[in-house]
Amino acid sequence: MFSRTALARAFALPFEQSARPLTTSFGACLRQASTTTTTSQSHSAKPSEPLSATPRAQTTTPSQQSPISTPSNTISEIPSTKLPVAPTFTSPLTVTKSLLEKLPHLSTQKPHYITAHLHDQPFLLTEGDHLRLPFLMPKVKAGDVIRFNRATVLGSRDFTLKGAPFIDERLFECRLRVMGVDAEPLRVKEKTKRRQRHVRQVRSKHRYTLLRVMDVKVKTVEELLQEGAVVVEEGETTSELEVKA
Repeated sequence: MFSRTALARAFALPFEQSARPLTTSFGACLRQASTTTTTSQSHSAKPSEPLSATPRAQTTTPSQQSPISTPSNTISEIPSTKLPVAPTFTSPLTVTKSLLEKLPHLSTQKPHYITAHLHDQPFLLTEGDHLRLPFLMPKVKAGDVIRFNRATVLGSRDFTLKGAPFIDERLFECRLRVMGVDAEPLRVKEKTKRRQRHVRQVRSKHRYTLLRVMDVKVKTVEELLQEGAVVVEEGETTSELEVKA
């Protein structure tokens, strides 16, 4: 039998032999690293060329880049596919002399308001108002621009233009942008009949079209004459301009 000391020496001998070359290789690595650091310091102490960024910055030419469009330009520009279709008329616009004399006072006094009619419902609108229609407008998408062409009243603080029953749409412009669709909360209504225990639940969730008034504009006399308006005598037109007291 072997003693404990002999067994310990036998088991410890391979570890000592394997550890010796490791210690030697680690020392060699340390010496190699020290030599590389000394050589790098010697090279960095004496650079071959002076370091100066000024000549390089002066000799370089700036690259031509495409101009970046600002968000304001993209918002103000309306694509041609979103613009409303221009209406066609068979007869020119007829304007009286008194209307031409008072129309500049109305067109220059801002802001304007308008009572526009959509189907049989009137809406009092000004520029910047948000309008939620009581129904879902078909065949429109978010971003489309629509125009209200039926109005009974168009005015400002001191002047009012009334139609009988409607004002000619060539005298003004009322444009709105479709913002999206809004939905109301879910409503549940219980329906039952007399002498019956069955209760029926009817669920409804209506959707509405959201609009924003972009512009309410009264055309000037120069624009009307350029578009081909005809000046007539009193009583031959249906529009009348009143001055508020």
